[in-house]
Amino acid sequence: MDSRKRILELRESLHRHNYLYYVKNAPVISDFEFDALMHELQDLEMFYPDMYDKNSPTQRVGSDISVKGGFAQAEHKYPMLSLDNTYSEAEVADFFGRVSDLLNEPFEICCELKYDGLSISLLYQDGHLTQATTRGDGVKGDIVTNNVKTIKTIPLVLTEGNYPKEFEVRGEILMPWTSFEKLNEERAREDEPLFANPRNAASGTLKLQNSAEVGRRKLDAYLYYMLGENLPYDGHYENMMYLADLGFKVTEHIKKCSTLQEVMDYIAYWDKARKDLPVATDGVVLKVNSLRQQLNLGYKAKSPRWAIAYKFQAEKALTRLNGVSYQVGRTGAITPVANLDPVQLSGTTVKRASLHNADIIENLDLHIGDMVYVEKGGEIIPKITGVDLDSRTFMMGDKVEFIKYCPECKTKLIRYEGEAAHYCPNINGCATQIKGRIEHFVGRKAMNIDGMGPETIDSFFSVGLINDISDLYNLKVKDLYRLERMGIKSAENLINSIEKSRNIPFERVLFALGIRFVGEVAAKKLAKAFKNIDNLMSAGFEDLVQVNEIGNKIAQSVIDFFAEEKNRTLIDKLRNYGLQFSFPETEDEITNNKLEGKTIVISGVFEKHSRDEYKAIIENCGGKNSGSISSKTSFILAGDNMGPSKREKAEQLGIPLISETEFLTMIE
Repeated sequence: MDSRKRILELRESLHRHNYLYYVKNAPVISDFEFDALMHELQDLEMFYPDMYDKNSPTQRVGSDISVKGGFAQAEHKYPMLSLDNTYSEAEVADFFGRVSDLLNEPFEICCELKYDGLSISLLYQDGHLTQATTRGDGVKGDIVTNNVKTIKTIPLVLTEGNYPKEFEVRGEILMPWTSFEKLNEERAREDEPLFANPRNAASGTLKLQNSAEVGRRKLDAYLYYMLGENLPYDGHYENMMYLADLGFKVTEHIKKCSTLQEVMDYIAYWDKARKDLPVATDGVVLKVNSLRQQLNLGYKAKSPRWAIAYKFQAEKALTRLNGVSYQVGRTGAITPVANLDPVQLSGTTVKRASLHNADIIENLDLHIGDMVYVEKGGEIIPKITGVDLDSRTFMMGDKVEFIKYCPECKTKLIRYEGEAAHYCPNINGCATQIKGRIEHFVGRKAMNIDGMGPETIDSFFSVGLINDISDLYNLKVKDLYRLERMGIKSAENLINSIEKSRNIPFERVLFALGIRFVGEVAAKKLAKAFKNIDNLMSAGFEDLVQVNEIGNKIAQSVIDFFAEEKNRTLIDKLRNYGLQFSFPETEDEITNNKLEGKTIVISGVFEKHSRDEYKAIIENCGGKNSGSISSKTSFILAGDNMGPSKREKAEQLGIPLISETEFLTMIE
């Protein structure tokens, strides 16, 4: 078969399978089969660059090339107006009555769930997604097309149906509860501020400059409106069903109602049933169904007369405040937590609620023993929103005063200008901070040292085996296996994992140091920009902010970190232990096209370079790394102790094995 024809067939097939999997939740092929089709398409597109298509299924992964200078903006062809909101069923009845009086003819109301996300406008021309724009100020918004392409439920190409030459679809970008919980768990492990709710998380994600990171966070979208010159139907509901047939994800919970009672029944049902949905909702949108009738009703200054949003009341419960405890993060940030009598809220038992900072405690005027209102609403983290003052008695406990000293090391707390949080400044003497930094250092995305969980770290710290991260590289098997829950095999595995960590590349070592505000992406940017730790340590403020995505806050934090003599001494210790504090010269020096068009699998242990370094070399020489052997594999870069199953599969498929020496000769 002609390869170019095959590319078109694969694209059409993958678009259909994406729709069946992500929108209809009814896949007809296995993940393995889907991945095989995707890999085939990727390989063909690499050999035929003239067949590039920005809407190919292969483009959904996003790019890790950052957008410089933020997002461009575009004006909306049709202004994105806001809706009038109400929390009152009486006002819903008034809306229904006004529509009836103004139209003076039969009408239907289309009821839809109001999803709590970020509004988006999608433009389609000739069946292709050409532009995605945020709501912005309603007149113009940010163009976020590349980020939106990573959302699997948004079709890039319409493969079936008779659709208008040009039309617009509007909807809501959402972060499902599962993605939100996973993201906040990751941020909690890194001692980063948690997102308060899925809407904030979705909004922050869609505005990231790195579309690969957007794709990793697994956003979703529900589409609720179609606009254009020649729409297929006069009914909004009918146009939504038409969009669903074209492959768009339209909520199945949309309903046409002819009477006010039907509308009220819909609201009452979803006020309870919404708690079982996979995404956050905060109300119901009511629209006159007929587009002709919508035009007759017209618009007010900032909202249409033919629609209204009914907002659900946030679910809250009343319970007793028994006390406030304080947690210390690895950066020294102090987080107050309210300890409550257990209470049922949104289907879960709540015993604790965040109080965030001293200002919130002061504004609430909390006393121990107060009956407090706890809310979840659209938020997964419970919070105290008020106090039942009528229940206060002369026997109330003390007023809650934010602590002045660290609960762990008793150092006087400080508060930086412009920040809401208080901090323990005893960075090198506060045990909780030290253990937190060690926990961060050994994490999977940092040094990836297996067998060093919080309990193990606490045990080692308490007996004096480790006092900072550098002490890890002094540990010996004989020091460990006599400890509780640490047998000789576990001790050997841990020491081996520590030894392997010496080969972790520079950007991950930089991230592992735990410099405040320097996450994975910032660490990678800084490592690539400055090449080695010495250049970074001597960089000035202006040098740092010149790096893409490094703002004033990160730059100042880096300067402050390296200004501390103890931190510079720590770097020297780690350097002496053999950790990687520079990009290998090979990453800059070996750059050619000797491996262009080749797919390479790396297996085994190597002497001259680490596996991560070899992956970078392969990419710099035009090759492609793969984690699995297939008929598409060009050769295997084989080191010592190559796995027997991989060797057997390579022999079956006739894939050549290239040694480390042969490989370096090949590319040089």
